[in-house]
This record gives sequence, structure tokens and C-alpha cells, in this order.
Amino acid sequence: MSISAISIKNYRVFRDAQFLGLSPLSVVIGANGTGKSTLFDIFSFLKDALAGNVHSATVKRGGFRELKSRGGRGPIEISVLYVGSSERHLFYTLQLTEAKGRTVVKFESLQNYEYKHKEKGSFVNFARGQGVAIKRSKDKPDGEQIPYELDDPSTLAIKALGQIRDFPLVIEFRSLIESWHISNFHIADARASAEAGYAEHLSTLGDNVAQVAHYLHENHPKQFRNVLEAMRDRVPGVDKVEAKVTEDGRLVLRFKDGSFKDPFIARHVSDGTIKMFAYLVLLHDPKPHPLIAVEEPENQLYPDMLGLLTEEFRDYARRGGQAFVSTHSPEFLNAAELDEIFWLEKVKGFTRVHRASDDPLLKRLAEEGDLPGALWMQRLFRGVNSQ
Repeated sequence: MSISAISIKNYRVFRDAQFLGLSPLSVVIGANGTGKSTLFDIFSFLKDALAGNVHSATVKRGGFRELKSRGGRGPIEISVLYVGSSERHLFYTLQLTEAKGRTVVKFESLQNYEYKHKEKGSFVNFARGQGVAIKRSKDKPDGEQIPYELDDPSTLAIKALGQIRDFPLVIEFRSLIESWHISNFHIADARASAEAGYAEHLSTLGDNVAQVAHYLHENHPKQFRNVLEAMRDRVPGVDKVEAKVTEDGRLVLRFKDGSFKDPFIARHVSDGTIKMFAYLVLLHDPKPHPLIAVEEPENQLYPDMLGLLTEEFRDYARRGGQAFVSTHSPEFLNAAELDEIFWLEKVKGFTRVHRASDDPLLKRLAEEGDLPGALWMQRLFRGVNSQ
């Protein structure tokens, strides 16, 4: 499953913006304040709304009035066009408004994109906690409308219906959002001491990287070897990587003269080495997340490593995930394809979204051999470089 387009209205700097033609790897660039973090926050908002409700997700961000674009007319609206496991294009729309001091769902729908404006293409249609879900079967191919009333108009219909097996496409979409990985990695968390434990996937903070490495070593040796080989090939100064399981079951990794110990107390290992290892653990996950979002992965990394990291993100997407990456690094950008790059430009206080491959000048220069990062440094991406 992958997202092919996102439409955003009245969500902070995105008063009316669209990301169209999203590729498996989407690289987002823009000056500070143009909305890179806000885009990733939209992914987090949907996850938070599923975990709780839209009101709690809004309160976490300062309340409805802080979240809504200044001067924006109409509700906050987030729409996602994605390709489901059945290869059908499905369209999800969520509108939010405020009622009696609480954020509520003004409108929510899930439908076949081909029938976007026709009732027969709908699976879910709800407003303020009330609506219908369409149950289809061989006996009733056009579907049976089943009315529902939720206890709280702040609850997403896909959360409630995503637990009922009569609605497999709703279950699929709910699972898609719940499986997103929005990275909030911090070196201090990865360095911190922790008891030995079990973890299959890297957390958003990266504080369980030692446990995940141990899991890969024990259960997926091929992927673990790929991580170690990538570390040896990608990190300057790392000539040899060894892995050893101690008598008490801990995994000790040695990078040349340094070592990660109990877990990753790295007196002799640089921040960049730890961070690169954590990213490789994430990107070589045997069960890729359907979507990962990583902000500015270049921090603490040596510039020569960044083009190789771009390739790692692209390989991850090829293996079945989808990657969104924001960056300020020309080196990272140089390894990206033009149709993978989206740039954000703030005009009169609000953000416009451009796809680099739609710009005739950039397209011509790239065809002549110019690299995207070099074009960026020449200020040819309008509004990306602050003046």
C-alpha cells in the first residue's frame, strides 16, 4: 500500500496545498518555516487521532484555533489518496471543526477514487459521529447500508469500524495508519542505558536500537549482515564490524576500536556512527513499515555518507515501504531523482507545494547533467533558500 497524493486545507501553514504524484521516496525541501515539519505532523496527527480521538490529538497541538490556518475559511481538511492491497485507488477525507469547545469530526469518508462523487463508491460516510458503512457481499455487490452512531463525535469512524471484520478495507486503512513510523530520533536516547529486552522494530525515539539489533542478529541473520556490511561500506573509519553475544545474552557490536555496550554506551563511538547504525536498523527491517517519515537525517552525519543514505531510503521503498524525508543537505539531494523532490515555498504567509520535475528549467538542467543539490545551492528552487 502506498500514498499517491495528499491534500491539506487549513492546517497551519497549509491553507490549501496538495502533494501530487508522490513516489516511493519523497524528498521534501524548503526554507525554515515553510511546513516540512507540519507535513510530518499531519502523519502524526492521524496516528494520534486513531490512538485517542481528534479532540485529544488537537489539544496535544495547542487546540483547534492554534491548529487551524489563520484566516482560513471552512474546516480543517486532510485527504489521502492511496493504493490499497487490491490495487484499487482509495480516497480518505477527514474534516474537522469545533463545537462547544471540542474538536469534532465534521465529515469523514472512505471511498473508491473512481467513484469519488458517487454514493455507490463509498465504504464509509460519517458526520459528527453518525453515518453509514457499506457492507458488500456476493449476494449484494452494490452493498448494504448499515447505520451507526458513535458515542463521541470526536472519534474517527475508521477507528470504530476498523475493528469489525465486515469492513476489510476500513481495517486495512486503519492498520496502514497505525503502522506508520514517524521518526523522532535523538542521539541521547540511543546512547542511554537500558535493561536488556525484546523489540522487533525500532521505536520512534530510537531508544531500543540495541534490542532490535539483538532481535535481527538472532532471528534475521541475513538482514543483520546487511546492516553490518552497510556500516563497513558507509561509515568512514569503520574498517571492521564484529558482533558477539555475551554469556548473559547481550549483543556487543564492535566497530574497529570502538564498541557499543549495554546497550550502546559509546564512549569511543561518534554520534554519526550511532545514528547511521540506527537508520540502517530501521531501513533493513524485515517487515518494512508502510510509511516512514524522517526529518533531516543529515544531522551528525559526515557529508560523504549522505548520498549513500539516500540510496538506502530508496532501497527501503523498493522493498515495500514508502519513505518521506525532509532535508537541508545538498549532498542528500544530489542523490535524489527530480521526480522524488518536492519543494515548499511560503507566499503571503502560506505554503505552496511544487514538484521539481514539473519545473521546465529544473527538468532541462537535470537532463543536461546538473545535480539537484547543486541547482538548489544556485537558488534555482524558488523560495527554498532564505534570503
